Amino acid sequence: MKAYEFPARVTDEGKIEFPDTFLKYLAANQEVRVIVLVKETTDTEEENSAWHRLAAEQLLAGYSEEDAIYDNI
Repeated sequence: MKAYEFPARVTDEGKIEFPDTFLKYLAANQEVRVIVLVKETTDTEEENSAWHRLAAEQLLAGYSEEDAIYDNI
């Protein structure tokens, strides 16, 4: 299976426009598999910060006073 990547736009009718330069690689009535990636509209910095905070909390949750002996190595 070959993969092609290209930018595309969704029309006002809700259809994806394929660039003409790409269409020449497709045979008529050929079955294709489509994966659609869209740019996220959420604040990724805030989301990343939340994931980092959760990771730190989970790491420290597994730390006990008995582990302090390794701090002096």
